[in-house]
Amino acid sequence: MEDTSSPSDCDRRVWRWVGSTAVRVTTRNASFQQWQALLTNRTKRHRAGSFLVHGVRPISLALDHGWAVSDLIYPDNHSLSTWARDALGRSGARPVAMAPDLFAELADKESAELVAVVRIPEMSDLPMADDPHLLVVVFDRPSTPGNIGTLIRSADAFGAAAVVITGHAADPYDPKSVRASTGSLFALPVIRAEGHEEVLSWVSRLRADGLPVEIVGTDEHGTVDVADYDLTGPRVLLVGNETTGLTAAWREAADAMVRIPITGAASSLNAATAATVVLYEVSRQRSHGSARG
Repeated sequence: MEDTSSPSDCDRRVWRWVGSTAVRVTTRNASFQQWQALLTNRTKRHRAGSFLVHGVRPISLALDHGWAVSDLIYPDNHSLSTWARDALGRSGARPVAMAPDLFAELADKESAELVAVVRIPEMSDLPMADDPHLLVVVFDRPSTPGNIGTLIRSADAFGAAAVVITGHAADPYDPKSVRASTGSLFALPVIRAEGHEEVLSWVSRLRADGLPVEIVGTDEHGTVDVADYDLTGPRVLLVGNETTGLTAAWREAADAMVRIPITGAASSLNAATAATVVLYEVSRQRSHGSARG
């Protein structure tokens, strides 16, 4: 957001309060080094229980959805927009005024106004509601943070209740994943599961309670075109690793394996792209009532 207009009287009061309470960072002190490590070091992110968030929309959604923001960092002695002043005033976070050259090392672009330090939440349980249209997306062993973020964004856009990341996988709190999600990471549960057993146990409990959940895998060699398979009921959608696809255990657990018919020179689609196509088909069928609409 580029608005740098003169603040209102209320904005001035907020800004004076923020400025008077801000911590100032002018050297590569211990705090700066810790924040810098959150950009690249997964182990340190999870040990600290925090990650960095960049951008107007992601920071706004983190605040809107009640995520705990411990610090909001901004370049010292720079004029900030109304949005940035509002975020500093309403977040409850500690304001940190940082030397502009150091701030630039934490920011993802020159025009950035704020960098948020956000607490990693405790992973919530899988949804147990009796929802006849339940849709949960499982991404098995994704290796690319950007693909995780893209899939989360698509899952949010097409009405999924949660995204589950299983197995040895990239980190959904990597800055590349957060950026690719464009803030959707903050809008729906993103759950880590060690493997398929935890998810299958949850499916079994739902089925025992009378919810007819089906597990639908995606694969270029699937036995049925996605548009010909009924996706209107409660479904768990499986998306495999970008290179190796779904594990044998997930293939065995799936009630069906669907494919996306493609033409041209491409032999397959990117995992997150394929998931987006299938999620659109789920949304289309649910809007029209059944497969083939």
